[in-house]
Amino acid sequence: MRQAGIKIRLGIDIDADSEKTYTKNFPEATFLRSNIRSLGVTEVSGLIQRYSGNALLFGACAPCQPFSKQNRQRQQGEKDDRRNLLGEFNRFIEAFLPEYVFVENVPGVQAIDERDEPFADFLNLLKELDYSYDYNVVMAYHYGVPQSRRRLVLIASRLGQIKFPSPTYGSGTDNPALPTVWHWIGDLPPLRAGETHPDIPNHRAAQLSDLNLRRIAATPEGGDRTNWPQELVLDCHKYHPGHTDVYGRMLKDRPSAALTTRCISLSNGRFGHPDQNRAISVREAACLQTFPRDFVFHGSLNSMARQVGNAVPVKMAKVFGEVFGNHYEAFRKRGAV
Repeated sequence: MRQAGIKIRLGIDIDADSEKTYTKNFPEATFLRSNIRSLGVTEVSGLIQRYSGNALLFGACAPCQPFSKQNRQRQQGEKDDRRNLLGEFNRFIEAFLPEYVFVENVPGVQAIDERDEPFADFLNLLKELDYSYDYNVVMAYHYGVPQSRRRLVLIASRLGQIKFPSPTYGSGTDNPALPTVWHWIGDLPPLRAGETHPDIPNHRAAQLSDLNLRRIAATPEGGDRTNWPQELVLDCHKYHPGHTDVYGRMLKDRPSAALTTRCISLSNGRFGHPDQNRAISVREAACLQTFPRDFVFHGSLNSMARQVGNAVPVKMAKVFGEVFGNHYEAFRKRGAV
């Protein structure tokens, strides 16, 4: 959003490491480390100022794990209290009526339970408050992100009809070739598993056991556990043909698989480096999320990976930020302000 020309004023999150990362990278902004359920509207009213000739944009990315396919079955018999966080966002929209709203989440947010669907409730609120909105499930690589990452994105405006941006990469665009893994990480210096580069921030790779080092060495670029000799195969995989992405390597000339909060763990997805015997580093994961090299993450190795995996990819967010900026400029030119 900052790359799109939007001024960043305020961030809210409950995670302490995210606070460190945010305040270091956005020194011009205020940060509140708080549980949004207990955060009152009056507590932020003094921090949300309307500036003459500028519009207000609220963005929300509630934790996606409660809405993901892999969690839905498990949660049929239990309540995940993160499901209502989108509803908490409603209080702030009602109180401040921002000109623009941006929401990003996994596609499953649209259909948790038809009797109690947070996304449907959110759409009804937008209608009641006279917002125009548009939403769709998008693939991140269509907006320049080297990643097969499907996400639900919603944009809304109180200043007239607003529409989704067209893809910027892929067939029919000025960039017909999709962004690739190697274009974004190929220039980073090599690392061994467990090593931290002395000069490049966050270029740090997780340690691997001797057995997993043998497994990744037996895995070709783009390969997976089906390429291993039998003595390296886990017992749980010997009679289970699925989930071949775990322990897999990325392909250089393709987008990566979707990065998760465990994106630096070899055993949690196709997160193996294309030609080095390790999983990708935090810096490489951040590059695949299109973060600039000078954006530095803080916290433990697992915490940094979680922050990277939870993030909206930068290039995709920039495209939507430009939609808001262009929409507001058109609104101003019509003489409405």
